[in-house]
Amino acid sequence: MEWPEPVERVSAVLRAAAVEARIEQFDEGTPTARDAARAVGCELSQIVKSVVLVCDGAYVLALVPGDRRADEAAVAAATGAADVRSAKADEVRRATGFEPGGVAPFPQRDVALTLIDRSLLAHEVVWIGAGTASHMASLPPAELARLTGGRMFDAEGPG
Repeated sequence: MEWPEPVERVSAVLRAAAVEARIEQFDEGTPTARDAARAVGCELSQIVKSVVLVCDGAYVLALVPGDRRADEAAVAAATGAADVRSAKADEVRRATGFEPGGVAPFPQRDVALTLIDRSLLAHEVVWIGAGTASHMASLPPAELARLTGGRMFDAEGPG
């Protein structure tokens, strides 16, 4: 199957790392974590939200479950940054190479650090954005950690 270019980038990383993963296309789109969980048929906590933050001027990617939010205070504590804010759409594109709503955790373009909410490790499989708002990929959370070089943290806060 011929994937759109951003999805092909994600697929290439998975193939190169020999990760047991599955990429699926959802024509109805998966713009929110709730939409994604409904489309996939999984728990909201198995959906990985890829949140781009600007921490003291550097791009940080926080991978948090769909039922939680990336608390800026928690991110500041994990990174040691004094100034933490959500990235704007153009910054998301610059940091990740993906459009907002279709951000995949890899390959990364200009991300200084990836943080992974430790609760994701409780699942056998998690679902990540795979490059567009209608593509998702499933993989074991340990592989997600390996591929992103992510550092564990507690995202806190329901959301």
